[in-house]
Amino acid sequence: MENRIAVVAFGGNALHPEHQVGTAEEQEKNAVEASAAISEIVHNGYEVVVVHGNGPQVGSLLIQMEKAADEVPVLPLYACVAGTQGTIGYMLTNALRQECGRLGLSQEVVTVLTTVVVDPDDAAFNTPTKPIGPFFTKEYAERMAVEKGWIVVEDSGRGYRRVVPSPEPIGILEKSSIQQMIEHHNIVIACGGGGIPVIIQDGEFKGVEAVIDKDLASSLLAREIGAHLFIILTGVPQVAINYGQPDRQWLETITVAEAKKYTAEGQFPPGSMGPKIAAAIKFIEAGGQEVLITSASELDRALKHQGGTYIVP
Repeated sequence: MENRIAVVAFGGNALHPEHQVGTAEEQEKNAVEASAAISEIVHNGYEVVVVHGNGPQVGSLLIQMEKAADEVPVLPLYACVAGTQGTIGYMLTNALRQECGRLGLSQEVVTVLTTVVVDPDDAAFNTPTKPIGPFFTKEYAERMAVEKGWIVVEDSGRGYRRVVPSPEPIGILEKSSIQQMIEHHNIVIACGGGGIPVIIQDGEFKGVEAVIDKDLASSLLAREIGAHLFIILTGVPQVAINYGQPDRQWLETITVAEAKKYTAEGQFPPGSMGPKIAAAIKFIEAGGQEVLITSASELDRALKHQGGTYIVP
């Protein structure tokens, strides 16, 4: 019988929410809670691949490096992504191993340091839009723009931040290894933080100063390994139109055509639900069967089609 594969994506704020400091102890505790949700997918008969975000964690790492820049050389952004893949991967691997043991599941858990190829001619490199790292004063930001070539923008009245490109992912170098691990019934953690971004230059892979959207990387991974179900965990139990309005309407099942229509109407903002819907559409149009968008707390019910939002062809 063919393995049913599910790719599940969730944000880095699941392990480091805004109301917490972000200590290792806090994140390890949050990893235990996340692993309980992931185990529900295993219980439903799927081989599971987990993709996590890393926004808060990379932000913290950039602050640490900025504070110690006079003492220790600063790492490039792609190396920071790699570092957080390792740290978060360790926390999730440990938590999932414990959860599998508690439930009597035999799966091994493996974290794959994942490299994702982007196009050096992607238009995103000409128009960086993704804010990263700490807030700076105007004076410091302008100095960094001169000294390091940063692109800096004023962010919501809170200060100035560096922005970097967010190019489209076009290939996952470890795809075959991930597929082999799935075939041996491992729970695989991959494409952390959207993957380590690289370009192909003179026949070599070279890291670039960019951040890949985690949902788009998850969608690409799901397509490349032939996943049946693509799950996006977010902060709301269902997708809604007219969100935050008196006539808000929760959506149970929508087609790709309806998702495109709502997107064109501006129902899914670029900074929140927009990238998730775009990732879902890409997955379905490439032959995927269904996408589920829901919260971790509602996942068990949603897998039984008693909640969440399903996007179908």
